[in-house]
Amino acid sequence: MPVELLTAAGARAFRLTGDPDAGSGTGDRYLGLGVDPAARSVLTRLLAGSYGHLDRVVVSHDCEASLRLFYALRELRRVEPGTALPEAYLVDLLHLPHRTTARYNRRRIGEFAARLEAWTGRPLDLPRAVAAHDERRRLLAAAAELRRAVPARLTGRQFLAVLNAPLPVDEHVALLRRLLDEADRLQEHPGRRVFLSGSDHDTPHVYEAVESEGYVIVGEDHSFGDLSVTDPIGTGGPGASGLGTGSLGAGLDVLAEHYHRSGPTAHRATAGERAAHAAAAVKRCRAELFVAYSRAGDEAPAWDFPAQRAALDVPAVLLERQEYGRADLTALKDLTCAV
Repeated sequence: MPVELLTAAGARAFRLTGDPDAGSGTGDRYLGLGVDPAARSVLTRLLAGSYGHLDRVVVSHDCEASLRLFYALRELRRVEPGTALPEAYLVDLLHLPHRTTARYNRRRIGEFAARLEAWTGRPLDLPRAVAAHDERRRLLAAAAELRRAVPARLTGRQFLAVLNAPLPVDEHVALLRRLLDEADRLQEHPGRRVFLSGSDHDTPHVYEAVESEGYVIVGEDHSFGDLSVTDPIGTGGPGASGLGTGSLGAGLDVLAEHYHRSGPTAHRATAGERAAHAAAAVKRCRAELFVAYSRAGDEAPAWDFPAQRAALDVPAVLLERQEYGRADLTALKDLTCAV
C-alpha cells in the first residue's frame, strides 16, 4: 500500500486489523469459511462499526483474501445501503517481475493519486510525505537492530507494537526517536531466538503465545513485521533515481518502482525466493530456530516450508492449519527438546 500518497493528501490513515477474540459470523457469511479468517474478522468489524467513523476504506491487492474483502465491501454497499459501509477503493498493485507489470502499477498509482486529490480537494505534497516516511523507515530500521542484538533489547511483541503504532507519521517519528534515545535503558531479553515465517500477524496473539514459553522472536517475513521496513524511497534504493523535488509525475514513477519491488511474502514470491530470503534473514538476526506458521484459510506459507527448511542451517518446524490468533506450540516444544 503506497501510504505516502495518503499522507501527501492530508488523510489520517490507519491499518485495519481483525480481532481473534471476537466472533466473525457476519464476515464468515459474506466471505465464506475458505477465506483467510483475518479478512473475515475485518469485514465483521467493519459491519459492526468497530472502527468508528471511516470516510473511505482503501484495500491493497496484497493477497486473494484482500481482493475478496474489497469485492464484498463494494457489493454490500451497493445492494445493502443500510450497512452504512464507507466507499471502498482498490489499489491494484501487482508484483510480477516484468516491466509490463511495472507500467501497470504506474497507472494504478496515478489513478490513486488522482482519486485522493478528488476526495480531499487539495494537491498532493508528495516530496514532504516521502521524506517523512523515509525518516520513519530509517528509525524503524534502527529499532529492528535493537531486536537483533544479542541479547535482544526488544521482544517480537514489543517490536510489532513499535512498528504498527496507529499514529500519524510525524507523531510516530517523534516516539521512535525517543525510543532510540533511551535504547541503553531497555531490558535485555536472553530467550531462545526464533525467526517467524508465514502468515501475517495483524494482532500480537501468536507472538505472545510463543514468547510466553521463553522464546524471543527476533525476525519475521510478513507484512506487519520486518518486510515493511523497506529501503528509503527518496534516496531511490536499488535501481531508482530518487524523488527530490521534481514533478508529481516523476515522484509517482519512483513510488511505483518502489512498491513494485515489494518484499517476498508468501502470497507474492516463489518458494525459491522465500527460501533464499529466509536463509539470509535467519543469519542476519542470529536466530536459533525457524518457525513457519500457516493459518487455516491461508495455506500458501506451508507450501514454501520444504524449500525453506532445505536452505537453512538451523532447526525448523512447521505449525500448520493454525486457528486465527492461536498457536499450537507442541511441534515447537518437541523440536526444542530434540536439539
